[in-house]
This record gives sequence, structure tokens and C-alpha cells, in this order.
Amino acid sequence: MSKADLIFIENCKDILENGVWDTHLTVRPHWEDGTPAHTVKKFGIVNRYNLQEEFPILTLRRTAFRSCIDEILWIWQKKSNDIHDLHSHIWDSWADERGSIGKAYGYQLAQKAKYAEGEFDQVDRVLYDLKYNPASRRILTNLYNFSDLHEMNLYPCAYSMTFNVSGDTLNGILNQRSNDFLTANNWNVVQYAVLLIMFAQVSGLKAGELVHVIADAHIYDRHVDTVKEIIAREPLPAPKLIVDPDVKNFYDFTVDSFRLENYTFHPLDTKIPVAI
Repeated sequence: MSKADLIFIENCKDILENGVWDTHLTVRPHWEDGTPAHTVKKFGIVNRYNLQEEFPILTLRRTAFRSCIDEILWIWQKKSNDIHDLHSHIWDSWADERGSIGKAYGYQLAQKAKYAEGEFDQVDRVLYDLKYNPASRRILTNLYNFSDLHEMNLYPCAYSMTFNVSGDTLNGILNQRSNDFLTANNWNVVQYAVLLIMFAQVSGLKAGELVHVIADAHIYDRHVDTVKEIIAREPLPAPKLIVDPDVKNFYDFTVDSFRLENYTFHPLDTKIPVAI
């Protein structure tokens, strides 16, 4: 059975049974009808996913794999903040009339800085160090640029990725300030597992462990019943991720470079509302 499912079940039970509600506070998020979107949360959840054991996608319900890949390529490869470069509508609520989400996510990764070795943006700096300086303990990215926060339509949730090479294996730590557990937890895990695999492949390394650190792991009030329904299910076997082995350049990956073999999942008929 999928270990990602077991981790998800354990986390959700912990949040529901031991978490703290914010119903006595004024909150920024709200539902489409204007009602405040309150949560029950746990602080400081840390999960570890061994990518050499399995690909960590939920079977308790379907995770939209191709849309996950499309968004991570939009941020890390296209380095875009324009929703017209994205093939889903997940960012529509945060875009302005031009389709921009402001100086957020891909915009930050595209910003260049000067180094002794030359001028790089954040992604190209990672690629350079993995190739020429894999022993470095400074291979990381950061989207939380305080000077630009006022021009971001949404502050980055998954804001920092740290890469570390051990022998022939690439490991990574994803830091996330906030995580809507039902809608986004496995979405982010899948995305950054794929990102780690992409960087490993083009650097001649094996993808190892993804560590996911979440400061505020929460379940929204209108999601509680759906979460209880999902975590009562029996996990199914994890699928196998197939990656095009001929891709050697990070910027040559496409959504079609990835496919899941034997991905089975439980259906979910409930429409999940998203707090904005």
C-alpha cells in the first residue's frame, strides 16, 4: 500500500484530534460566499518521502498528476507569473486583470544575481552547483523576498527548497509556511518530488529523500467531513513514475516527459471548495 497515504492519514488524524481551532480569531481567508474560512491546525509537521521506495502520490483520492507537473514547470522552468502560461485555472482567483499574480513564485526564481562564477537566476544557480560544486551546503532557493511581498497577490506558501548531495544521491527539503491539507498537501508533495527527480536526472544523480517541513498544517472547517471520509479508506498500491530517460537538460522537460504506471485511486464525488 502507498506510504504517502499512510503519512497523509496519520497527519490528518493528528490535526483533527490534537489541532487548535482559530474560530475565535479574525482570519484573512474566506469562502466564495464571503464567510470566514476557519481552520484547525498543527504546528511544525515534518514528513519524509523516500523516492527510491515509491512515488508519493495519494490513492485515497486522485491527485491531478498532469496539472501538478504543469504548475511546477510554470514556476520553475518557465519562471512565469502569468496565468496565461498555465493550462489550469488554479491561480485565477489571485490574478489581476492582465493575468499576473505579481512578483511571486516564478518571478522570484527568474531574478538574477552576480556571483564569482557569473550571473545566474535561482534555478540556473542550482543547476550550476549540482554540476560543478555538489559538495556545497548552499544549494537552495528562496521565494520569500520581503521587499517584494507588497507586490505579490499571494505570499508564497511553499517558499524554499534546499538541495543536498550525498554521494550519488540528491536529497531535498521543501519548506512551507502554510499548507491547506486537503487541497494542497499531496499536490505539493507530488510537485516537489518530481522537481527533485528532474534536477537529479539532469545532474547525473539519483533522487533520494524529499523532506517536507510545514509550519502551519491545517484543515479548513468546510473540509473536515471530506477529510474524515477520505482517511477512512484503505490505501491502494503506489504507482510507478516513468520519466523520459533521454531528457538531459532541465529546460527540455515537458508534461509528457512523465507518466504514472498503474495509478489506481478511490473516486471522490464531493466537490472541494477552495478558500481564497
